[in-house]
Amino acid sequence: MKAVVLAAGEGTRLRPFTVSRPKVMIPVGNKPILEYVVGALVANGLRDIVLVVGYRKERIMSHFQDGKKFGARIAYAIQEKQLGTAHALSVASQFIDGDCMVVAGDNLIDGRTVADLLQNCRVPAVLVTESEIPSKYGVVQVEGERVSSLVEKPERRIGNVISTGMYCLNQELLRKIEEGVAAGLPGITHVLQALVSRIHVSAVQTTGKWIDAIYPWDIIGVNAAALSFQGQDISGTVESGATIKGHVSIGSGTRIRSGSYIEGPVVVGEGCDIGPNVTILPSTSIGNGVQIEPYTYISNSVIMNNVHIGSHSHLSHSVLDDGARAATGLMSPSGPAYAKVDEEFFKLENVGLLVGEDSVIGAGVVTAPGTIVGAGCRIGNGVRVAGNLENKSVVV
Repeated sequence: MKAVVLAAGEGTRLRPFTVSRPKVMIPVGNKPILEYVVGALVANGLRDIVLVVGYRKERIMSHFQDGKKFGARIAYAIQEKQLGTAHALSVASQFIDGDCMVVAGDNLIDGRTVADLLQNCRVPAVLVTESEIPSKYGVVQVEGERVSSLVEKPERRIGNVISTGMYCLNQELLRKIEEGVAAGLPGITHVLQALVSRIHVSAVQTTGKWIDAIYPWDIIGVNAAALSFQGQDISGTVESGATIKGHVSIGSGTRIRSGSYIEGPVVVGEGCDIGPNVTILPSTSIGNGVQIEPYTYISNSVIMNNVHIGSHSHLSHSVLDDGARAATGLMSPSGPAYAKVDEEFFKLENVGLLVGEDSVIGAGVVTAPGTIVGAGCRIGNGVRVAGNLENKSVVV
């Protein structure tokens, strides 16, 4: 059986973190989300993988190449325009010569998730789970083990069981999806919605991991879930007087200076310089080439590649994208907040600062919980920031 992974989307609601990368390439636990998907498929013997790519496809193709490095054989289907999941699957049809598993490339999953579906692939099946925000997904209603109804993003609440975007499909359903695309139906759920009354589609509940990032602050929770490794893997240098506690991975060429305290789960990439006297607390990922100056505190955060954080800074429940730079004394505590994305308002229980790539933050800046700073912004010294800043904003 081949696996088709849908990885063409942009992830507009995750901006600014998808300005220059597709959603599937957002790093959590210092690996792109899509890498976890490929790993889960390979762990279950699904090595022939078709990646449907589109937006910023070069980022995906250069990372995965032919798949050999990941134990897979990867082919690429190009979806030039993102016209929905059914259209994406039709783009991959030239590579499919039998039954297949279809997987969304932008959800964090593990081997158990794939195994649950694989064990139930004797008939067409959809993997389902429960969600607190079912209106963002395809809501599935089940009678026994059979899908009786599937409604994409319903306007009123009809249940909380949703499609994960993972399917086992036979040739008959693949043909029906092709026909649906020709009839103008954009999504796989739209096609199945019209078919489930006539074709038996099983609903498979998963006991594995399935976590989606819809909005920028969701990256924090997905990252925490990704940090599930055990033990310590220290390839860098830990100076005398530094404390490493719990499940911590430190990459080669990284130096943890004296007086620093790291409590896992934490992953630190390669070529970083941290400390002295820096505190890093659980559920934090730090990418490659990061510099964190003395007396800085970081907790439950995602710090991506080539970030610089000045001394005496405080970051909690925050995300800093590639190349972001903060001078001395950045204060970004987490707490309850209201946030706005695409004209929607959200009440968040605990969130800190969210910063797009290559933004520069001056000394002594204080940010309110839930502040979203776009890519390429410039914030002057001693400024207080709240709300949303568009890309390339200047605040003085």
